[in-house]
Amino acid sequence: MTKKIEKQERFKKIVPKRVESILKSISLLSNCSNKYNYEYTKQDVDKIFKAINDEVNLCKSKFKIENKEKTKFKL
Repeated sequence: MTKKIEKQERFKKIVPKRVESILKSISLLSNCSNKYNYEYTKQDVDKIFKAINDEVNLCKSKFKIENKEKTKFKL
């Protein structure tokens, strides 16, 4: 097995577990939306989702595959 295939296999093995963990945490967070049990403001909710969005955007930026070929300038 080549190193590239080994790395792909490791990726395919670990990523589903991590994604499921994240999805479960998001689901648990949504339980906090129950106004019968919790009290919160719009500002609280905005802070929560700003933090989540910031972290998602940072993660996405780390996964971007750079196009190493330079594009030619065109008008």
